[in-house]
Amino acid sequence: MHSISPASSDPMALSVAPPVEHRWMSIVFIQGEEAGAVLDMIDKAGPETAIHHLSQWDFGTETKDAALVNGYVYAEIPQSPTDRVVRDKSSGYALTYNHQFAYVSLLRRFDPVVEDVRGSVAPPARLGFERQRPARRANGLRL
Repeated sequence: MHSISPASSDPMALSVAPPVEHRWMSIVFIQGEEAGAVLDMIDKAGPETAIHHLSQWDFGTETKDAALVNGYVYAEIPQSPTDRVVRDKSSGYALTYNHQFAYVSLLRRFDPVVEDVRGSVAPPARLGFERQRPARRANGLRL
């Protein structure tokens, strides 16, 4: 008599990863002079004001899809030892900033669902390569 273990009875059980609790996606990253204005805002009005200001660049599903396609999704908040990180638990945002290197980053926490990712991310566009024609060669320099 043969017994079948639960793992071997469902071939899909081996190929599906366990659900991830949460991930962080990049909403906006700015540096240089643009970041200087936000860093000044942080100094004058606090990081919560900067989070509210930068959240204007979050377009919901569109932002999530772009982050997934472009690889701007992280298991943990990306940060260097000199960064300051402020998490706003009520909104799900995290602000990372660095005065020394003049940059500011806003991330949003999300809970990925395998089916949601598969359904919402379209394959990369082909950029119209199938419609392009070879360039005509111009006559070169004649001596």
